[in-house]
Amino acid sequence: MERTIDPAVVEHVAQVADGARVASRRLALMSRAEKDAALLALADAVDAATTAIVAANAEDLERGRAGGMSESLQDRLRLDGPRVAAVAQALRDVAALPDPVGEVVRGSTLANGLQIRQVRVPMGVIGMIYEARPNVTVDAAGLALKSGNAVILRGGSAAASTNHALVEALRDSLSAQGLPAEAVNLLEEGGRDAARALMTARGRVDLVIPRGGADLIRTVVMESTVPVIETGVGVCHVYVDRAADLDKARAITLNAKTHRPSVCNAAESLLVHRAVAADFLPKTLTDLAGAGVRLHVGPEVTEYAEAAGAAYELASETDFGTEWHGLEMSVAVVEDLDEAMDRIRRYGTGHTEAIVTEDRGAARRFTAEVDAAAVMVNASTRFTDGGEFGFGAEIGISTQKLHARGPMALPELTTTKWVVEGDGHVR
Repeated sequence: MERTIDPAVVEHVAQVADGARVASRRLALMSRAEKDAALLALADAVDAATTAIVAANAEDLERGRAGGMSESLQDRLRLDGPRVAAVAQALRDVAALPDPVGEVVRGSTLANGLQIRQVRVPMGVIGMIYEARPNVTVDAAGLALKSGNAVILRGGSAAASTNHALVEALRDSLSAQGLPAEAVNLLEEGGRDAARALMTARGRVDLVIPRGGADLIRTVVMESTVPVIETGVGVCHVYVDRAADLDKARAITLNAKTHRPSVCNAAESLLVHRAVAADFLPKTLTDLAGAGVRLHVGPEVTEYAEAAGAAYELASETDFGTEWHGLEMSVAVVEDLDEAMDRIRRYGTGHTEAIVTEDRGAARRFTAEVDAAAVMVNASTRFTDGGEFGFGAEIGISTQKLHARGPMALPELTTTKWVVEGDGHVR
């Protein structure tokens, strides 16, 4: 049954989108120097507002704890002084990046003398629908400005106070610079209807990017009439091949699972070749248990988990396809590379998959046959990240195949137009 959206909310979102459209025209004409100066001023504004931002974040965290929010979600939500400084630094990093707008993607002079070129241009108005990740608020604003786009933000209610404080600082800074505050907009009222109005504002909004859990992304993809870029549910695997360097494999596994377990590029499943299971699993499961990881294990792993003193349970079919968002991991022994890739095809989400092996042939097969946005060889899944790839802040990690795939930064927030120059040419 089609959902009815509150007409008052629809009208409010339409007004915000129309204001954003006007602002986007101003941004599209800005030079790189102007945009970079604006970004540096925004970074300074975020730094200057640190006390207010941390206080607002404390309100959100208190509400979250009172409502039973998990530790992993609290970690995603939390902003302290160093994290606010990192958010501000991300704006400075974006300022240092090349401006994609105006880049010539390709071009030529035809036999008839017509000069044609394909150039990057801003999308226009971008909608972001996301959950309790307040850093996304600033990353999205910075990337949108640098790529000449206005942005409309619909953050989760769990981060309402934090997002308000962040956007207030950004908009005040834009106004002080003589730039339109409507370049950055936050939908604070209207509940879920506001999100639905945003993703059905076709003609007013050019692109919607959801960022969050599987349910949020599925809802936006299914209900949006505005084009959507599907981002990052991450059921990521580490496969330890029979030819793996086991010391490397232990370090990679521990880092991929425990470095920051709440994020989408954390490993959720460990697959181990039978030939090395007896040598690899005892020490590795002891490491994971020592880090507080709860294991969901296949039948052949139970003896190793028990010997390691790990908290564990026999894994269900569902467990192998679960994104845990915390210190939990599924573990299975596989017969060979083919079985490992079969399991990745069955349970993976096309985000990031890793193989640990010294066999270059196995590595080549894995990179050629595994269908994912990023494939790692002898490296942690945690490297799938715009910052780690040298892109600066990212707006999300796309797991789809059209327009953008993998970490999305500045070029992915542009489209192209064809510019054709003639001298009285007629056809």
